[in-house]
Amino acid sequence: MPEQPVIFIKPNSAVSDVLRLVSDGEVGYEAELCFLIRDKAICGVGFGLDLTKRAVQFILKAQGLPWERAKAFDGSAVLSEFVTFNGDITSLSFRLFINKTVVQVGSVEEMMTSPNALLTEAQTFLSVEDNDVLMTGTPEGVGSVNLGDVFLGQVFQDNVLLVEQQWVVV
Repeated sequence: MPEQPVIFIKPNSAVSDVLRLVSDGEVGYEAELCFLIRDKAICGVGFGLDLTKRAVQFILKAQGLPWERAKAFDGSAVLSEFVTFNGDITSLSFRLFINKTVVQVGSVEEMMTSPNALLTEAQTFLSVEDNDVLMTGTPEGVGSVNLGDVFLGQVFQDNVLLVEQQWVVV
């Protein structure tokens, strides 16, 4: 486990509600719980896909360079709607289906760093503003985005469905 959480920044141009295949190489997906920030605190939860240009990431990693070219491209943060939740944040979980098959399952309880601790860490080096989104880590099961695939993301609190979003890769 790293001493500090690894944090990537995605610009506003990365945020999308459309799941697009990019033309310059393989794009990988990672399903994540996402938290909406207001008044410097978590106020809502949603589902997100963190997209990565894998070939670009491989080259950058090999050279010891930052990964923004692989992680922060336009449309690389595909987000659902956000809803408020009541109760313990550790009761939140999520699932990702691709073409009706479960490919990722995760929960706050399994995270190396809690969402509140991630927010606190981020605030040590950047200003957090209303409507910023904190995308968390991802469980095993990452893979590639393919044209025509149907992605379905779900967020639960104590097994009660809070958010459900479907995307078809265009």
